[in-house]
Amino acid sequence: MEHHDDTRRSSTGVPGLDDVLHGGLIEHRLYLIDGNPGAGKTTLALQFLREGVRVGERCLYITLSETRDELLAGAASHAIELDGVEIEELVGHEGELDGEAELTMYHPSEVELTETTRQVLQAVQRVNPSRMVFDSLSELRLLANSSLRYRRQILALKQFFAARRCTVLLLDDRTAEGPDLQLQSIAHGVIALEQRAPPYGQAQRQLRVVKFRGSDFRSGFHDMAIRRGGLQVFARLAAVDHGNDFQRDTVPSGVAALDALLGGGIDRGTTTLLIGPPGSGKSTVALQYAHAAAARGAHAAVFAFDESRAILLARCAGLGMPLVAGTGAGQVHVRQIDPAEIAPGEFAALVREAVEASGARVIVIDSLNGYLNAMPDGRFLTAQLHELLSYLNNHGVATFLVAAQSGVLSPNMQAPVDASYLADTVIMLRMFEHEGRVKKAISVLKKRSGCHEETIRQIWFDGDGVHLSAPLTRLRGVLAGVPVEDSLHAEGPIS
Repeated sequence: MEHHDDTRRSSTGVPGLDDVLHGGLIEHRLYLIDGNPGAGKTTLALQFLREGVRVGERCLYITLSETRDELLAGAASHAIELDGVEIEELVGHEGELDGEAELTMYHPSEVELTETTRQVLQAVQRVNPSRMVFDSLSELRLLANSSLRYRRQILALKQFFAARRCTVLLLDDRTAEGPDLQLQSIAHGVIALEQRAPPYGQAQRQLRVVKFRGSDFRSGFHDMAIRRGGLQVFARLAAVDHGNDFQRDTVPSGVAALDALLGGGIDRGTTTLLIGPPGSGKSTVALQYAHAAAARGAHAAVFAFDESRAILLARCAGLGMPLVAGTGAGQVHVRQIDPAEIAPGEFAALVREAVEASGARVIVIDSLNGYLNAMPDGRFLTAQLHELLSYLNNHGVATFLVAAQSGVLSPNMQAPVDASYLADTVIMLRMFEHEGRVKKAISVLKKRSGCHEETIRQIWFDGDGVHLSAPLTRLRGVLAGVPVEDSLHAEGPIS
């Protein structure tokens, strides 16, 4: 095992990747950035060098696959400034196409490899960089013409860079058949960039640290995106790494009958699941808590997968609970989410920003159905949702998760995924037929943090907000959808 006295870190220029690497790359080492064409290798390399310029380091970009103009154009498209970065262009020259070029006893690849290596060493000696990018190894692999010669060449470069105390990124576009395990064994660290094109929606990109000698790191796949400004990495959320002490008190809804149904209110640091058929009032009940929090001077955030921001705000205003949009105290941040354009890791990052940067203490996710559609693989929905809800609970946030069930008056309605065991409180809304009208009912199925009413109440909405009736003691079969009058209990609730 190698031993290094100098374990200082160099920021990659990508905050999310620094988080994955627990602070950045260890200085004066050689790293492999591995990925198919278009995965974001060059963009990451440019951000790495831009960060080096920002902290006053000498930076060198050696390119064997792109011209200087192509590199500058790519950087400009991402609004990445390369002022202060030395670019050494070692692409083919016109002389190589001359049929009368000088003939030698050596194989052309041997001559070209020797000349390319000489130019690389000269550029490094001239610039004396602290950070360097070599793009790309596929060109060097072709020139080496054998795996043994290629490995020796990489080892020689590694020793040369180590002696010059330079942090090096080697870019590889996976042109070798299968993973280049020889190269991975030589590098101090390997970062793999993956991309997958789904049948619909934008490309799904992920990053994985394959190895990182001398340091721990956050393992597994991490969602990422390429936007104007460069790569954005959303480190996989681990709830155990996050949490704050908070006072455990109740979060009132502002509706006395609803608070009574819930035994006084919802407790901070818990998750509430609202389930029911479409149109039963789940979202409105959740938004009532956001409105009440803002009225108390707190901050709430609503993430709407199924409803546009404009319609949501207009609907709340029409129900007598206008939301003051914003990210400050007494305001509600309403964020419209397009499931086809966002990865689960990015969504978790948005929620974290609302909690940690804006101080949100009430979070509404509407709905679980939309969140499910944002998952590239539904098998991992429950695990990711568990981490997100645990994170929110650890920060003392009251979370409201809405889940629509199929059916309207059916007693056997199904949700897209069973998340009831993840929730501390489950509120069920139902529609039922009575006196020739379709009405709505609300009840509480469980509340881990305290007592609650076992009754069923009618719920309705108008321009003055949310209203609940007294317990429906005279009706039997409300949850089945078609109740009947129960004269035996006309005088009071069921005992």
